[in-house]
Amino acid sequence: MHAMLPLLDQLAFPAIRRGPLEALQINLTYRCNQRCLHCHVNAGPTRTEAMTDESLALLHQVIDAHPVQTLDLTGGAPEMHPRFREIVIHARREGLRVIDRCNLTILSEPGYEDLAQFLADQGVEISASLPCYSRDNVDKQRGDGVFDASIKGLQQLNALGYGQPGSGLVLNLVYNPQGPSLPPPQQSLEADYKQHLAEDFGIAFNHLLTITNQPIARFGSTLVSKGQFNGYMQLLRDSYRPENLEPLMCRSLVSVDWQGYLYDCDFNQMLDLPLQLPEVIGRDRPHLRDLLNASLAGNPIVTRDHCYACTAGQGSSCGGSLTS
Repeated sequence: MHAMLPLLDQLAFPAIRRGPLEALQINLTYRCNQRCLHCHVNAGPTRTEAMTDESLALLHQVIDAHPVQTLDLTGGAPEMHPRFREIVIHARREGLRVIDRCNLTILSEPGYEDLAQFLADQGVEISASLPCYSRDNVDKQRGDGVFDASIKGLQQLNALGYGQPGSGLVLNLVYNPQGPSLPPPQQSLEADYKQHLAEDFGIAFNHLLTITNQPIARFGSTLVSKGQFNGYMQLLRDSYRPENLEPLMCRSLVSVDWQGYLYDCDFNQMLDLPLQLPEVIGRDRPHLRDLLNASLAGNPIVTRDHCYACTAGQGSSCGGSLTS
């Protein structure tokens, strides 16, 4: 978190606890071929952080030892980790559902020309960032030329069967607002996306996932610089809905950083708020190695005011809205 951001309240958000572990979300690297304004990871082309071989070996052991159902690969651009394909192959061989958080433009980068085919061959589910179906809006948020490269990537995926009925290849798009506002209703926005992308570009996809911007890192700093931070936090608190507490992704997911340390979610990772594990209190923050013998069910989840972003309005998670 940038030092300029206001401190987030650790007492206000309701106490919540974990259920059984179902998913591992792995932040493989902060390296990315883009530098988006809303990125809560502050990823970019000059970042060098990447998961080590030691941590990757532990990841394979955890996958083999736990009844984890989903491996969610993120970054940065996770595909830019040199062992990305090895990780995917191992997880798929073990029967896991694998999600690639793809920015689409990586598919046309030199050296990645066969990436789309690899993902299709492995049956990887793709969650692709596309914050609007308008060129101007996308390029404003993510950089000049990103929209055209994204459309090209989607067309490439469609040609391989992604998003097509009966193919089994899942292609979901991810939307987040450009400014300090909540996403519109997911179902109606998905209908708009499908109509515009089909009519204008012949593109098909499965679902649209709407995600609320977190008031942290690069987006939080932008809010502070524009004098909008306090107003946005108030919007999140005022829009709190208690029915969004039960399906929160942090109840069943563990976020793992590039060094192998554990967090309740990707956002806590960026705020350096480690997962609480009684077995390691007093010696170190919990690491992948601690998952080999630990059960997380019933553990308290570390919360702060930014958690209101996940419970505001229709709710928000890496899988889209929580309630209708």
